[in-house]
Amino acid sequence: MIEFSLHRQLHEDCHLIGDLELSRVLLLNDCRYPWVVLVPRQAAITEVYQLTQADQHLLLDESCRVGRLLMQTFGGDKLNLGALGNLVPQLHVHLVVRRLDDPAWPGPVWGHSPAVPYPAPSAAQRVQLLRVGLGLPV
Repeated sequence: MIEFSLHRQLHEDCHLIGDLELSRVLLLNDCRYPWVVLVPRQAAITEVYQLTQADQHLLLDESCRVGRLLMQTFGGDKLNLGALGNLVPQLHVHLVVRRLDDPAWPGPVWGHSPAVPYPAPSAAQRVQLLRVGLGLPV
């Protein structure tokens, strides 16, 4: 049996927030957007339909929980949700708070411009804020 491991690119591009029942929760390292990535902790899964029906529902529930927190905390104009997987085949879901004045509005954030990494203290503060909001260990 193959064990879950996080794709190298997600590991390099994100800060660990913690684990929900199904998903590993990551903060994408781009300070221009409140941007969280959910990765179901199952091996060799590339598509939502490969999850059991119960896990499909759980992924949707976790996406809604995280999305609600992001919008309540950061007050965006729109929440973008996507599971592209063209560059990183491991199933992962992006939740991005969008604002009318963000650099990529109204287009997609993907491929718009290079990420602007968080300064170290800001990343740690953002991770801590999200851990508390999700009820994860701090």
